[in-house]
Amino acid sequence: MDNEMTLHAPGHAPGHPPPFPEPSPLHRAVGASALGNAVEWFDYGIYAYGLTYISAALFPGDTEEAVLFALATFAISFLIRPLGGLFWGPLGDRIGRKSVLAMTILLMAGATFAVGLIPSYDAVGFWAPAALVLLRMLQGFSTGGEYGGAATFMAEYAPDDRRGFYGSFLEFGTLAGFSLGAALMLGYSLHLGDEAMHEWGWRIPFLIAGPIGLVGMYLRSKMEDTPIFREEMAAAEERKPPGLGSLMRNHWRPLLVVGGLVVALNVVNYSLLSYMPTYLQRRIGLSSEEALLVPIIGMVFMMIFLPFAGALSDRVGRKPMWRWSLIGLLLLVVPLYMLIGTGFAGAIIGFMALGLLYVPQLATISATFPAMFPTAVRFAGFAIAYNISTSIFGGTAPIVGSGLISLTGDPLMPAYYMMLACLVGLVALRFMPETAGRSLRENPFEPAPRSLADK
Repeated sequence: MDNEMTLHAPGHAPGHPPPFPEPSPLHRAVGASALGNAVEWFDYGIYAYGLTYISAALFPGDTEEAVLFALATFAISFLIRPLGGLFWGPLGDRIGRKSVLAMTILLMAGATFAVGLIPSYDAVGFWAPAALVLLRMLQGFSTGGEYGGAATFMAEYAPDDRRGFYGSFLEFGTLAGFSLGAALMLGYSLHLGDEAMHEWGWRIPFLIAGPIGLVGMYLRSKMEDTPIFREEMAAAEERKPPGLGSLMRNHWRPLLVVGGLVVALNVVNYSLLSYMPTYLQRRIGLSSEEALLVPIIGMVFMMIFLPFAGALSDRVGRKPMWRWSLIGLLLLVVPLYMLIGTGFAGAIIGFMALGLLYVPQLATISATFPAMFPTAVRFAGFAIAYNISTSIFGGTAPIVGSGLISLTGDPLMPAYYMMLACLVGLVALRFMPETAGRSLRENPFEPAPRSLADK
């Protein structure tokens, strides 16, 4: 794989400035993958941060009931994600990564765009929430292939000794998309005012997703498929990827390990990113603007550290990074949630500290999980394990946290739930092989030829 920049075009005249250098295939792969992930999380950002406006516009009942309906609708998209993983994953192993990724980003962005066009509940009654549920299901179905495919695409393009560094930019796209969605909601809220936001302003960020998705689809359609996948295709003319039965029988260990790690990863992720604005406003008493501003500041802070954490994992291994993160969260999440409850300044400091503890997991996802599976089942194995675990524990985290607080009256219940998830992650980590520096052509569950396997 050529990772160098093309500095001179054919026919370039001496003495004249060279044309602008073209990005290498690796850099184009990083950009195309990260942009798709940004579109996915842009949707989550505008939905989570516009929850009060969406619930008031599209659902019946008082504020409390409407917010619970909207949170449940947020969770519905995650319940569909395993179906998307079951469909897109095997398809990506059969026809290629880039073709599936071009389709998923178009479906995802189109569904997000259409949410901005749904008539209000006052205008069409129950057709409004029904349309939202249908579009969230379509988003969940497309996302079931988006993340697993993007991480696989990124991992298969990256050099073995720098997979953590390059993979971290996929999560940079995650936080960039989420932050952009949140910032748009906050910006429009401050500029338009509460009345205009409830009437029509909340729709604008959803409509912006359409052109962003078209750009992402264009970039992905122009990419070549990954070198490792092309090798796999060339190895046998009559190549037929293993079926789901074979995947379950022969690769059950990585399926369980990835599933267990994703419990910790996404309970923390969706509690911290998606549920936090609602938590800060309804449970802590911050204003709507303050509740949006806290996570935006925290996510920008996290973005700074992602590439450094990814590069560090290339040197020390993935397992130590995950171990530090899980143990740190297990010990500190309750006191940090207590700090968040003290007010606006405490919320910023507490969120930033939680985000910093979470970064070692977030930065290494696309370097860690795809490497668990051989090429023939990599897309399917990752997509299925990731999405099943995410649908049960990740997307439901906001409504579980809210429901536990309503049931017990204890505002620290989301912190306790995160602690339980971290314990599950530590158990799964015990059985995870070290993959840092290893070729994706190797079986990670066989002894590694490097000392990193002992970490």
